[in-house]
Amino acid sequence: MTMFTTPFKTTAIAAMLLGSTLLSSFSQAGVMLGGTRIVYDGSKRDASITVSNTTPEAYAVQAWVNTEADDSNTATPFVATPPLFRLDPRKEQMVRIQKVPGDLPQDRESVFYFNAQEIPLAGKADANTLKIAMRTRIKLFYRPAGLKGSAMEAPDQLRWSLAQEQGKTVLVVNNPSVFHVSFIGVKVAAGGQSLEVNEPKMVAPMSSQRYPLPGFKASSAEVEFSAINDYGGYTAPKKVAASSAP
Repeated sequence: MTMFTTPFKTTAIAAMLLGSTLLSSFSQAGVMLGGTRIVYDGSKRDASITVSNTTPEAYAVQAWVNTEADDSNTATPFVATPPLFRLDPRKEQMVRIQKVPGDLPQDRESVFYFNAQEIPLAGKADANTLKIAMRTRIKLFYRPAGLKGSAMEAPDQLRWSLAQEQGKTVLVVNNPSVFHVSFIGVKVAAGGQSLEVNEPKMVAPMSSQRYPLPGFKASSAEVEFSAINDYGGYTAPKKVAASSAP
């Protein structure tokens, strides 16, 4: 079985210098989420995720939902509760995500992002220490009630093809399902050539995604891919044919 691997990204988004002398140490990320994605069932009142403090230090944690653009100006129809809380050492906090009035498509999934930012609490012993506020960001899928089909079946519905754009080969994936499909890895092979797509982007419902294939020359190929399921696990790698795009 071919294995695909990808890092789970936690991003340092802000830094605070405490004291006026040289830095002597750095804080380490200590807040962990209880999953790598959240699926909000539209028939339920809310969704939830556990936030855990794995360290012997207390943190303040800020939680919110935003869009893929990762800006603070676009409103979303979701509220994280509590939005700001203290998380003591080795403790957990359940954060609930509730939908507020706002129009969302009812014939397909929508995707947003849940953010949890840890804020180290300053103490007297922290002089000359750089405190870094770490943020973890994961996908939040809103799944309206009554959608036909299953997210588990969506990867099997994908249709793959090769196209030529400005003399270069691109891999095209079409997703006719009403669910998002995220990938842990995508590879193409043809005529002794083999190429793995660099960080393949998720393909949205009823849409397509295009992936450049630098140096790859073929009119058809075999595609091997593994998708990420609702629980953050990976499907067994699937091999399908990619023909020339019409």
